[in-house]
Amino acid sequence: MTKVNEQKIEHLLTRNVEKVIERGHLAAALRSGKKLRVKLGIDPTSPDLHLGHAVVLWKLREFQELDHTIVLIIGDFTAQVGDPSGRSEARKVLSKKEIATNQKKYVAHAGTILDIKKVEIRHNSEWFATEGMEKLIQLASAGSMQQVLRRADFRKRLRADQDVTLLEVMYPLLQGYDSVKVEADVELGGTDQLFNLLMGRRVQRHFGMGEQDIMTTSLLEGLDGVKKMSKSLGNYISLDEKPAEMFGKIMSVPDSLIVRYFTLATEVPEPEIKEFERQLANRKVNPKKVKERLASEIVKRYHGEKAAEKAAEKFTTLFSKKEIRGADMPGLEVGEMSLVDVVLKTGIVRSKSEARRLIAQGGVHIDGKSLKDPQAAPSFSGGETIKIGKRHFFRAKVK
Repeated sequence: MTKVNEQKIEHLLTRNVEKVIERGHLAAALRSGKKLRVKLGIDPTSPDLHLGHAVVLWKLREFQELDHTIVLIIGDFTAQVGDPSGRSEARKVLSKKEIATNQKKYVAHAGTILDIKKVEIRHNSEWFATEGMEKLIQLASAGSMQQVLRRADFRKRLRADQDVTLLEVMYPLLQGYDSVKVEADVELGGTDQLFNLLMGRRVQRHFGMGEQDIMTTSLLEGLDGVKKMSKSLGNYISLDEKPAEMFGKIMSVPDSLIVRYFTLATEVPEPEIKEFERQLANRKVNPKKVKERLASEIVKRYHGEKAAEKAAEKFTTLFSKKEIRGADMPGLEVGEMSLVDVVLKTGIVRSKSEARRLIAQGGVHIDGKSLKDPQAAPSFSGGETIKIGKRHFFRAKVK
């Protein structure tokens, strides 16, 4: 039986939490001292976990600190299907080789937040690759086409005469079956995962199990300040960014997101965040100073206090004293892309039209050379200095 800690339970149920189903049931279970099995599934559709993933991982850490069992499912089978949540088009189908490459870092990244030695790590290929068509038919009968096609992202695509594949229709059932196989008491996910999490309850009921409680956490916007943090959009901050790069990227976050990043990406107490919000709203403080504190808090969380202090010193040297050293700059992954897309990927601007204006005004330099053709495709070998506007510098990284 786990020891009950009312303060930690209240924090777990509230901070960065959007929805709990069923809240009363979960609260009672937490207070009962029963050891819960708490599930999170992550598909290895990219090589990195980022600060957006970290919001739900830190919530798992809270469950772990209350002595519950964390079950981390690496969706090496479901990644071949592709989660349709929030997608305006079907995902690219990944090969097994791509999935194997992508998942290499996942456990290590999760281990920066969780006590990974105490985590039950599962791969859903364990059951999907072995149970055969009979089980798939049984699973398919757990849902209905009407239910699946009612989800907003599917309705939007169908109205636009875009295909919704049968694989995508099956995805929520596959994710739900994971909950059956690991006997989940609770499943966590971002707000965009609500449909899939609810399907887990339905599938558990279909197989004669008790229904898992659901907790959804807030989504963190990326460096563009608009869309959720995503590897595919290039607006992310990886959990294994070097301290200086992490610090520099956080400093490029739009001022409008300072408070949100404090809330979702740091351990700073809520009263202190409220005070920052008040001071920023009343223009009692320079946003840059508050953002420096934000960057320090986030870097400290993943790399320690000394690394955060050194990253802050490097940033001051790089931008305040104008001593530009390539090794100190935030890295920016670039490839065969237009100059507009390079600028968008930095997160400094929010739209292609804004990027085009900045380029036309001579605000983009690569190794000191001003480029003014938005459709130009710069050739990068790696290490080039990319200057955006007057004070944003990046070092080109080529895979």
